[in-house]
Amino acid sequence: MGDDPEEGMLSWDESVFRDEHVFEIDYVPETFKHREGQTQSLTYALRPAVRGSRPLNVVVRGPPGTGKTTAIQKLFDEVGAQTSEVRTIRVNCQVNATRYSVFSRLFEGTFDYEPPSSGISFKKLFGQIAEKLVEEDRVLVVALDDINYLFYENEASDTLYSLLRAHEEYPGAKIGVIVVSSDPALDVIDELDSRVQSVFRPEDVYFPVYDQPEIVDILEERITRGFHEGVIGRGTLEYVAELTAESGDLRVGIDLLRRAGLNAEMRASRTVERQDVEDAYEKSKYINLSRSLSGLTDTERTLLEVIAEYDGERAGDVYEAFHDRTELGYTRYSEIVNKLDQLGLIDADYADVDGRGRSRSLSLSYEKEAVLDRLE
Repeated sequence: MGDDPEEGMLSWDESVFRDEHVFEIDYVPETFKHREGQTQSLTYALRPAVRGSRPLNVVVRGPPGTGKTTAIQKLFDEVGAQTSEVRTIRVNCQVNATRYSVFSRLFEGTFDYEPPSSGISFKKLFGQIAEKLVEEDRVLVVALDDINYLFYENEASDTLYSLLRAHEEYPGAKIGVIVVSSDPALDVIDELDSRVQSVFRPEDVYFPVYDQPEIVDILEERITRGFHEGVIGRGTLEYVAELTAESGDLRVGIDLLRRAGLNAEMRASRTVERQDVEDAYEKSKYINLSRSLSGLTDTERTLLEVIAEYDGERAGDVYEAFHDRTELGYTRYSEIVNKLDQLGLIDADYADVDGRGRSRSLSLSYEKEAVLDRLE
């Protein structure tokens, strides 16, 4: 055998990727397509902030993977480039799911260091943020990304109330709020306390699912930036777009491209074939499942595991097993069931059971094996 690797085969130090980072979840694309209307509405809402006034509040809605976070990141970058009078902070509510931790994040964004770990009262935490704003005469724009997680913990109303009424306690504090929800079943305004509803009159910006031609267009751009030329043919791209459109989530498509590329490399191939995509889809289709699981506490994971093991059996048995493993009572059990239901991990329906009245039937929203594999 000669020194040259076979034609069409990768040598060990080559890659199909030009830049693998292009396929990561937190990558902000340079060109942001098919969201001109939404971007315009958001820019309009923030315009007063650039002039030093309180911006309009906004509710951004749309299913996962429709460009909501990217739109906000691009907008915040733009505002930052234009003026230093506005401080923008994006809070990931899946990570910061209580009012206190949201404000810890705001503290960190304001002072560039974390609040003392010894714990300081919420009032003090809030006071320091507001005083700093007034002192610097800056406008604060807060994006509560995936606020649905604050609702699942019953923290949304308190958090918003504090932000929206800040100027009453700290005259001169100017705060605008962009609320982002990726749970189509959640009616943000409806679920808030009336005391919040009366001060929260947001603009509404909706992000619909991308259609197939738009998906092709967006993925094509990623392919150009992320892969070497000729790695992915038109037919393969169309197939990826088809699977992505089926899921309604652009992130599935981006993850598919990355995994299919890795599969091609495993075969030492210079091109990604349909089979690489098919194999990758077995993992990529569960990207939302993995994302939901990553935010669960140990107790929540335990209950999900029990539900998976008892899939389709009596809810009473699930509670017994959960109680045996965690020693937690029915109230906490019931709260977690609601949260797992809201996260779309399980379906909790009330069913009439012979002679026993109504009972809850709990079933998984995903294949049992897929859930148990990922919980391990």
